[in-house]
Amino acid sequence: MSTTTTPTATDKSKLTPVENHKNAAKHNEEAAKHHTEAAKHVEDGKLEKAAHSTIKAQAHHAIADEHHKEVVKQHAMKS
Repeated sequence: MSTTTTPTATDKSKLTPVENHKNAAKHNEEAAKHHTEAAKHVEDGKLEKAAHSTIKAQAHHAIADEHHKEVVKQHAMKS
C-alpha cells in the first residue's frame, strides 16, 4: 500500500483538481494491483487470500471514487 496519506472527505475539497486527479489515479492503480493479486490467489486456490486482496481493491476503488467526485464538482464550479 502507498505510504502517502489521503485527506478525509472534507479535506479533498482543499486539494486542487490536479491533486485530486493524481490521487484518484494512484488509488485506481493500487486497486488494480490488488485485483491482480486476487486473481493469482484464485489460480493458486488460496481463496481466503483472494478475498483479502479483493477487499483491499474495493477500498482503493472507494477512495478513488471520492477523489473523482470532488474533481467533477471542481470542474463544474469552473464551468
